[in-house]
Amino acid sequence: MENQKKFIDILKMISFGIIVSIFITLISIFIFALILYFTNASENIIESGIIFISSFSILFGSILTLKKIKEKGIFYGGFLGIIYMIFIYVISSIIINDFSIGLSSILMIIFGIISGIIGGIIGVNIKN
Repeated sequence: MENQKKFIDILKMISFGIIVSIFITLISIFIFALILYFTNASENIIESGIIFISSFSILFGSILTLKKIKEKGIFYGGFLGIIYMIFIYVISSIIINDFSIGLSSILMIIFGIISGIIGGIIGVNIKN
């Protein structure tokens, strides 16, 4: 019974981390769009910017989450990254009506998982 409660608590914390990551992503993409609109920045940087923003958001959400969980940073951080990327992939695919996976999608997934793992490692090792 106690293991089940602990598992549910961990899932709640991971859900919180994903929500924080999505919130950071939305704010960052809005700021990025404003920068692109009001400057002469090339549209060629959009893809790289989105990958960077997503990776940073996952990193931050993973650090916050694993700071609370305090164990298995690689596993739970990677899990947070995977779930975030699945959510973003499904939502963006529905919006643009295209479920294909290209090189940029694969890179984004890889960077998302790695960012989650790094954030998990950092979060577990942060002292209160």
